[in-house]
Amino acid sequence: MSEPSFTLVQLRYFEAAARHLSMTAASRELLVSQSAVSTAIAQLERELGVQLLLRHHARGLSLTTAGQAFHQRVLDFLAHGAELVETARQAGTELVGPLAVGCFTTLAPFRLPGLLAEFEDRHPRVRVQLREGEHSALKAALRSGECEVALLYGYDLDDDIDRVVVDTAPPYVLVSPGHRLATRKKVALADLDGEPMVLLDLPHSREYLQSVLRGAGVEPEIRHRTTGYETVRALVAHGHGFALLNQRPPVESTYAGERAVPLALTDEVASLEIVVAWMRGVRLTRRAQEFVKLCRTLYASPKQMQKH
Repeated sequence: MSEPSFTLVQLRYFEAAARHLSMTAASRELLVSQSAVSTAIAQLERELGVQLLLRHHARGLSLTTAGQAFHQRVLDFLAHGAELVETARQAGTELVGPLAVGCFTTLAPFRLPGLLAEFEDRHPRVRVQLREGEHSALKAALRSGECEVALLYGYDLDDDIDRVVVDTAPPYVLVSPGHRLATRKKVALADLDGEPMVLLDLPHSREYLQSVLRGAGVEPEIRHRTTGYETVRALVAHGHGFALLNQRPPVESTYAGERAVPLALTDEVASLEIVVAWMRGVRLTRRAQEFVKLCRTLYASPKQMQKH
């Protein structure tokens, strides 16, 4: 039995159609006719002996189970094909090309600026393309190939996602300057039992924060919920309740000009892991490998990162 024979063009046409779930949209992106895309994909399916796409009259396309798995492999193959060309063209010189990086929304303002500045210093010809989002959106972006790597918390990562821990973020309490505990340097969670709370209401984050309190026997009385990290700080600063957070800014002032006072915990609570993640089984490009390497060597050194 002979090995399947397919072309790079067929793979590119399939990838575009699978991403858009539309032959028409793929043809527009590729600047070819719709029939050229359709023919190339049909030839690819014949060579492989498997159906990759389901055609729905007037309703576009959908991927079969085999098509979903094949699409992920094609993304990897095309990325490394582009890198192979760059390697040949730039032999002996610096890395060149795009790198799609995702970042959890509350981590981005604290963790990305210095990291990206250092990466740009080392690899000025790599174009980093950022995608910011919450946890489930970043996992979806990794699976679809929209991001090659993502910086996020280490909770709720499925078996198909690999990760490396680059830092940890311990929880702390935030109170207003007029709060009865504001003059302390450390507090126990039990000291806050029965008090109103301002909750950072993001998927997974809210469950984690409430579980930390309940683990100490504290049932939070949630007065306000918000998806905005800085909104949490501003509400706390104005006396609307306490908050429990992980990312700690170097200043106490909020956007509104008031102070929010951070207090360390006396409770033994595990820190959240901050990880760089990528799809298991996908061979990272050299650009992504260097990004992960930089995170591992620099990320846990705040003083070094703050130089940028």
